[in-house]
Amino acid sequence: MEEAINKLRQHESADKSRWRDEANFRRENKSWLRHSQFIAMLMLDKMDELGLTQKSLASQMNVSPQYIGKILKGHENLSLETLAQIEDILHINILVPA
Repeated sequence: MEEAINKLRQHESADKSRWRDEANFRRENKSWLRHSQFIAMLMLDKMDELGLTQKSLASQMNVSPQYIGKILKGHENLSLETLAQIEDILHINILVPA
C-alpha cells in the first residue's frame, strides 16, 4: 500500500490546482462574462459572414491577434471604446439604447 502511495506522490503536480480560483472568478464575474460570451458569438458569426480572420480584424483594430483571441473566447471585460470599434468594423449593433 505504501508503495502505491509513493508512486502516486511521484506523479502529483508540484503546482497547486487553480480550479477553485477559476470557479470563484466565474461566479463573481458571471454577469459581465455572460455578456462577453454573447458578444464573442456575435463577432464570430459576423466574421464568418465577412470572411474575416482574427489577424485581419486585429490589424483593423490596431491590436494584437492574441487580444482578438481573448475577446473571442468570451472572457474579456471590454471597454466602451473597444465595443464601439468592434461595432464600426463588423457593422453590428452591440450597444443598444434602452
